[in-house]
Amino acid sequence: MEKINKAQKRSFWSIFNFGVGNIGGSAVYMTFGTYLMVYVTSAMFTGVAKSESAKLISMITTLIFVIRIVEIFIDPVIGSIVDNTNTRWGKFKPWLIGAGLISSLLLIVLFTGIFGLSRVNSTWFALLFIPTFILFDIFYSFRDVAYWGMIPALTEDSHKRSIYTAAGNFSGFGQNLVTVIIVPVVTYFTFLSTGKHNEGQPGWTVFAVMIAVVAVICSFAVGFGTHEKQSVLRQGAKKKVSLKEMFSALFHNDQMLWTAIPYLVYGFGNAATAGLMFYMFKYVIDRPGLFWITGVIPIVSGFITNPTYPLINKWFTRKTIYSVSMVAMIIAYLILIFSPDNLFMLITAMILYYGPQGYIFMAVLLTLEDSVEYGQLKNGVRNETVTLSIRPMLDKLSSALSNGIVGWVAVAAGMTGGATAESITPHGIAIFKLWAFWAGLLLHVLALVIYLFKVKISEKRHAEIVDELQHKIAAEGLEETEDIRPTENASIVAAPTSGKIINLEQVVDEKGNQGLQGQGLAIEPFVGELYAPFDGEVSFVFTTKHVFGLRSADGLALLVHVGLGTANMHGASFVPHVESGQKFKQGQLLLDFNRDEIRRQGYKDTVVVLLVQGDRLQDVQLTDDKEIKLGDELLRVNLKK
Repeated sequence: MEKINKAQKRSFWSIFNFGVGNIGGSAVYMTFGTYLMVYVTSAMFTGVAKSESAKLISMITTLIFVIRIVEIFIDPVIGSIVDNTNTRWGKFKPWLIGAGLISSLLLIVLFTGIFGLSRVNSTWFALLFIPTFILFDIFYSFRDVAYWGMIPALTEDSHKRSIYTAAGNFSGFGQNLVTVIIVPVVTYFTFLSTGKHNEGQPGWTVFAVMIAVVAVICSFAVGFGTHEKQSVLRQGAKKKVSLKEMFSALFHNDQMLWTAIPYLVYGFGNAATAGLMFYMFKYVIDRPGLFWITGVIPIVSGFITNPTYPLINKWFTRKTIYSVSMVAMIIAYLILIFSPDNLFMLITAMILYYGPQGYIFMAVLLTLEDSVEYGQLKNGVRNETVTLSIRPMLDKLSSALSNGIVGWVAVAAGMTGGATAESITPHGIAIFKLWAFWAGLLLHVLALVIYLFKVKISEKRHAEIVDELQHKIAAEGLEETEDIRPTENASIVAAPTSGKIINLEQVVDEKGNQGLQGQGLAIEPFVGELYAPFDGEVSFVFTTKHVFGLRSADGLALLVHVGLGTANMHGASFVPHVESGQKFKQGQLLLDFNRDEIRRQGYKDTVVVLLVQGDRLQDVQLTDDKEIKLGDELLRVNLKK
C-alpha cells in the first residue's frame, strides 16, 4: 500500500510539473506571437524618423510572415532531430531546458530593440534582428515540439495521456494572463522610469524579462519534474531514423494521416470563421461592443473542458466526445446563418461554437499520441515527437490560410476602411456568410464524416496494440541477446509462486480460448505474489506491470506473464518491487498482485512462464507434478553452446 501511495504521488507531481511547463510556454507564444508586433509598431522605433521606421516595420512584418510559412514545413524536421536525440539526460530534457533557456534570453533581446540598436543604427539593427528572430523562432519551436512530443514517453496508457494532455492544455491560460497584465505592467514600469503614462521601451523591457523568467522556471519544472519511461516499446526503438525513413514511416501511418486530414479540414473552416468573427459583430449585426464575448467564452470553456475531459472519457469514448462536439459546432453554424440577429440565439451560437473546441483538440491530440504505437507496430519505426509535431504544423497552415481569406473576404464584402453596417449591401452580406459560415459548416461536416469512418484507433484498440507490441519487442529482444554464457550444467527454473500446474495447451484464457503457443508451463497461483525463479537480472517490466522479462546469470531468458487479459487493467492491482536493469536473487519478491480484483474484473490470474530463446534451447524438461510449491523445480533446460 505504501508503494502504491508513493507511485500515486510521483504520478501527481509528474502531471503537475508537466502542466506548469505550458504556463511559461504559452506565455512566450502569446508575447511574441501577438504582442511583438504591438511593441514593434508602438515603441521599438521611438525617436526614429517616420519614413525610416515605416521601412523597418515593413521589413519586420514581411520577415515574420515568411518565417511563419517556412516554419510550417520545418516542425517535422525539428521533431525528427528531437526523436533522434539520445543523451544521458534523455531525449526531451536537453531541448526543454536548453532551448527553453535560449529562447527566453532571445525574447529579452528582441524586446529591447537589440539592446537599443533600433533607435541608434538602423542598418546594424536590421542585420542583427533577422538572425536573432530566426534563432529565437527555431529554439522556441524545439522547446514547444519537445514539450508536446514527450507525452507518449511519459505513459503508454490512453487515459493517463488524456490527463497529461489536459494538464498541458489547461495551463495554456498563461497566454490569457499575458493579455491581462501586459498593459498595466508596461505602463507602470514606463512611468517609474520616465514619469510618462504610456507604453514605452522601459516597460516593454521589464515585461519581457518577467515573461522570460517565468518561462525558464517552467522549463526547469517540466524538465526536472517529469521522467521519461524507458519502457519496452521505447527500448525497442532506439536506433536513429533518417529523414527519408521518418517521412516514409509517417506516410505509411494511415491512422496518423486519417487523424490529421479531418483536423486540417476542421482547422481551415474554424480559422476562417474565427478570423471573420469581428466583421460579423461590426458589419453584419452592428454590435461591435459585444465582441468581447468571443474572448470570455473560450477562456471560461477552457477552464471547464480541459479538466473535465479525462472524467468524461472514463464514460464515453473519445470518438463519441469528438462527434458530439462537432455536432454542437455544426448547430452553431446553422444559428449564425439563419438567426444571427437574435441576441439569445447569438450567445447560444457562441457557446456552441467555442465551448466544444477544447474537447475536439483533446480528442485529436490523444488520437495522434496513440498513433505513435500504431505506427511502431505497423512500420517498425517509433516517431514520438515527429508525430506530435504534425498538430502545430496543421495549426500554422490553417492560420496562414485564415490570414489570406480574412483579407480577401473583407475586400470582396466591402467591409474595409470607413464602411459601416448600414453601408454593407445584401450582396456583401451574402459573400461574408458564404465564406465565414457556409464554408465552415461544410468543412466541419466533412471533418466529422472522415473522422467517424476512417479513424479506427480507439482507446481499446490502442491498449491491444500496446500489449501486442510489448510482447513482440520483448520476445525479439530476449531472443536476440548475445550475452549468453551456457554452462555444462542445465539451467534450473524454480517455481515463482505456489499453485496448480497447467500445461500450456490446456490453458483457457479470459475469452474461453484454449491453448497457448510456446514452451513453458502455467500455474494457477494460491497467492498473489511472484518471486524470482533464479539469480539474474530484470530485462524489462511492461508498463502494464503484468509481464516481466527475466534473464538468469547463465543467459537463460524467461517471459513471465501474470494473468490473462490483465493488460486491460493498465497496471491497477499490480505492485512491482523491481525495475528494468535491476539484479535479483532467487526467491526475491518481484511482484504483488491482487488475485481477487483480477477475477472480479473477469480476467484469469494464471501465471505463465515461457522460454523464448527458440532454437537455442535443448533438452527442455518440464515438471510432472500437478501442484508445486514456491522454489521447487519447475523446469530445467540446456542452452546450446
